[in-house]
Amino acid sequence: MAGNQRGVSLSAFFAVVVFALLLAAGLVVDGGAQAVAARRAELVASAAARAGADATTTSRLAGRAPDQVAAVAAAQRVLAENADVSGDVRVVGARIQVTTRSGVDTVLLSLIGVRRLEARGSAEAEVVSSR
Repeated sequence: MAGNQRGVSLSAFFAVVVFALLLAAGLVVDGGAQAVAARRAELVASAAARAGADATTTSRLAGRAPDQVAAVAAAQRVLAENADVSGDVRVVGARIQVTTRSGVDTVLLSLIGVRRLEARGSAEAEVVSSR
């Protein structure tokens, strides 16, 4: 009987170790994918903010106030070109602020019920008047 208890004890230990290893692998693999998605969201936000600021160049060079509608439209075009990233564009004072959201479906963490990991990014560009 003592041998049987030892086998059950080893089986339980082995199950815990396997679960811990799968969890660690899930954090590495799926966490890495989330980091890549966050970097992508940040890059898209930067590109959108820059495009928005660049869209105001013509009006600024002409000595007029920056065209906020053109800035928002340019930033939204960049967001639309990147279907895997969604976002919002705001003009606050002389700044174009872009926040983005993205995510990745998990591979290993789905075994414990975590199906998706979210990623966010943000950037802003200042519209500098030409004087």
